Amino acid sequence: MSFSDEEVERYARHLVLREIGGPGQQALKAARVLIVGAGGLGAPAALYLAAAGVGHMALADADVVSLSNLQRQVLYGVADVDDVKVKVAARRLGELNPNLALEPIAAAVTAETAGDLIRRFDLILDGTDNFATRLAVNAACVAAGRPLVSGAIGRWTGQVGVFAGRPCYRCLVPEIPPDAETCAAVGVVGALAGVIGSMMALEAIKMITGAGEPLAGRLLIYDALAGETRTVLIGADPQCPVCGDG
Repeated sequence: MSFSDEEVERYARHLVLREIGGPGQQALKAARVLIVGAGGLGAPAALYLAAAGVGHMALADADVVSLSNLQRQVLYGVADVDDVKVKVAARRLGELNPNLALEPIAAAVTAETAGDLIRRFDLILDGTDNFATRLAVNAACVAAGRPLVSGAIGRWTGQVGVFAGRPCYRCLVPEIPPDAETCAAVGVVGALAGVIGSMMALEAIKMITGAGEPLAGRLLIYDALAGETRTVLIGADPQCPVCGDG
C-alpha cells in the first residue's frame, strides 16, 4: 500500500516513530474501524483516528446535535444544532483528512443489528452512555472475534479498557446496574470527554499498529479531581454468559 507525497507529509510524525513507521501507517490506512456513539467520547476519538489516517471509519449514532452537547462534543458547533450527528461528523472529519472513507450510520446499534454491523469492521470503539448498547456491542464483538475499546465517563471520573476475547466487557459488568447513572442526570466536566476519548483513540492506534501493550484485560481509571490514574486487572468470569465456559 503506497502513500502519496501529501500523505507522506501528513503522517511524517508517525513515519519517523519506530513503533509505527511505514508498516504501522499502512496498517492504519488499511483498517476498518467502527465508532459506536458520536458524542462526548466518540467525537474526540474520531478526530484523532481521522488525523492518524484510519482508512475506513464508520460512526453509528441515531441522535441529533443539541445545544447541551457543545460543552464536550468537539465535532459540532452552534450551526449544527438539530442536524444528524453522524452526518455532521463525517463532513468535519472529511475536512480534516480527505483521504478517508467515512461512513455515517444514523441509527442506534441494538442487540438485533449489532452482529451484522460489527462483522464488517476490524476494531470497534464504544463510547455510548447506555448499558444496553454496551452489552449488545460486547456480545457481538465476542461472537465476531473483534476487539473492543470501551470508554466511559461521569462527573469527574473516566475509564478505558480493551476487550479482546476473554475477559469481555460482560465480565466487568455482568448485569445492567439498577442504579445506572447518565451524564445528563449527574453531570460531567467537558474536558474529561476529551481525555478519555483521546485515550480510546490511542488504544485503537496501538491495536492496529502493534505498538506497545494495549489495555487488554485491564481497566485504566482516571480521577480528574485528584489528578490520579490507576490500572486494575479484569478477571475472566467462567460463568460469563458471553465469553464463559458455559
